[in-house]
Amino acid sequence: MAGKIPRNFIDDLLARTDIVDLIDSSIGLKKSGKDYQACCPFHNEKSPSFTVSQDKQFYHCFGCGANGNAISFMMEYEKLEFVDAIEELASLLHLEVPREQDNYSKGPKISSEQKRSDYELMLQAARFYGHQLKHHKNSSQVIEYVKGRGLSGETVKKYLIGYAPSEWDGLCSLFARNPSQKQQLVDLKLASEKTPGRSFDFFRDRLMFPIKDKRGRVIGFGGRIMPSDGDDKSSGPKYLNSPETRIFHKGFELYGLYEAKQAHKKLEQILIVEGYMDVVALSEQGIEYAVASLGTATTPEHMHTLFRTTDRVICCYDGDRAGRDAAWRALENALPYLADGKELKFAFLPDGEDPDSLVLKEGKSDFEQRLSQSQDFTKVLFEKLAIECDLTTDAGKSKILSLALPLIEKVKSEFYQENLLEQLARLIGRTKEQLNQKLNNPRQQNTLQKKFKMTPMRIAIGLIVQHPELAREIPHLPELVELGLPGLALFKNLQSLSLKNNGINTGQILELFRDTPEYSALTKLASWQHQIGDETLVAYFQNTFKFIEDQCLNHRAETLLIKDKTQGLTSDERQEYQLLVLAMANSKKEQAAD
Repeated sequence: MAGKIPRNFIDDLLARTDIVDLIDSSIGLKKSGKDYQACCPFHNEKSPSFTVSQDKQFYHCFGCGANGNAISFMMEYEKLEFVDAIEELASLLHLEVPREQDNYSKGPKISSEQKRSDYELMLQAARFYGHQLKHHKNSSQVIEYVKGRGLSGETVKKYLIGYAPSEWDGLCSLFARNPSQKQQLVDLKLASEKTPGRSFDFFRDRLMFPIKDKRGRVIGFGGRIMPSDGDDKSSGPKYLNSPETRIFHKGFELYGLYEAKQAHKKLEQILIVEGYMDVVALSEQGIEYAVASLGTATTPEHMHTLFRTTDRVICCYDGDRAGRDAAWRALENALPYLADGKELKFAFLPDGEDPDSLVLKEGKSDFEQRLSQSQDFTKVLFEKLAIECDLTTDAGKSKILSLALPLIEKVKSEFYQENLLEQLARLIGRTKEQLNQKLNNPRQQNTLQKKFKMTPMRIAIGLIVQHPELAREIPHLPELVELGLPGLALFKNLQSLSLKNNGINTGQILELFRDTPEYSALTKLASWQHQIGDETLVAYFQNTFKFIEDQCLNHRAETLLIKDKTQGLTSDERQEYQLLVLAMANSKKEQAAD
């Protein structure tokens, strides 16, 4: 793995990126006073409540609460992970993303040049397979097979479908001209090497399906073996997938996701199926929201990606035992991502059918009608558990309770948890309240988080986050931090950052606190509408700071007074107490004069 991205590069990237230009190029913005507005891209609305501040380099939606800086926008809007968002922003500015040397990272380091070369070679391989589909001596049979599966040239072009020639070295003879190139082909699993120096093509006589990552780069392949003499019993596995490589990790990738996102500005739902041919056959019929796992069960990482991309996921499986088992694994992996507004359903197909064959028989309308009748995940969950437990006995009821509660605890949504508890209570003859006591539910502890009272300390922190230049309008904090007033250490940290980094903006400050416990509170304070005019902002901030300073002095004086009564004070502490009393008296006089 490569080392970490240096912090100063991230800071510089945010400094060079204008969040207004970035978001305007994606959704279109209109000037509204000092800021810019649009309808929110993260929820449906008719009147614009999405605001972008050029001064703060920060966006906030008053409707759904979405907020953040340029990196956050790329992560949420483009559905990218943090590192991918950094790389995408850097590419827009024609910057190379540097990496720190990490002595603790496992595995070989991958340079940017190496990754770029790998992606280029995978793209060239995809183009080679595409060329072979049209020009190889077997192309007429391959094209007839493709047409026989109901695929048009447009769909073939959209998914870059190609043909791996039947020769042992069709790809190698073109791309492995020296030892370095041979090794790269082997590393990327485009070639195999049984004996040193003698390599041969990994994929041979197969219909090829390039696998793309979230950014549309080819990272692997799936190959469907070509039937011999009209039958489907050729030697070798029916489907052969690229093994894991330094750029391909199949547990994280989904075939067809990039194409689905390109076909829709917003994906209302995603259908997850089992095979590449299912995805392309559904697309051919106009169902352009299907994806497939890559020869593996649907993983937690798959579910995380899916629910970051859409609110509704439909899992489509065969109705046999294997299909039901696959559905159960998908359900278990999806539970932690079922937040409010997220929907998980299951469609089970008739025996002997798969999406590819069924959509050809039924057409788009009937197939989508079938999807509309999909089973909710709660039904699948309790049907599976009920099969394993005899609910006519107390032993069976206690067993289903022990099996269901750990699953229910995984669910994020409080609404879904309540619904599941109600169904479980009916099954075993208990009340929801009785079961709720058994549930290890931390949500009751989190109710205070919903209330965000603006205390003087939060006001001061919020103002310095939104207006970092205010850090110069107050004295640099002395030993006050040692007094232990809640929030004071964070305030001092923010002041120091603002003083050291002239011109730092809200977006950059937030990025410095990403993945810290303070990040959530800081994003709320960055979105706070303080309604303080520019002409009174400095005075308001100074008065707030003065109030906090007085709180610190009072706190310290009370601490010393208690110690004097219980243990006695040293001479230095007694002198400190007298100075504190004098300082508080002077502060009251100043307030009275004002």
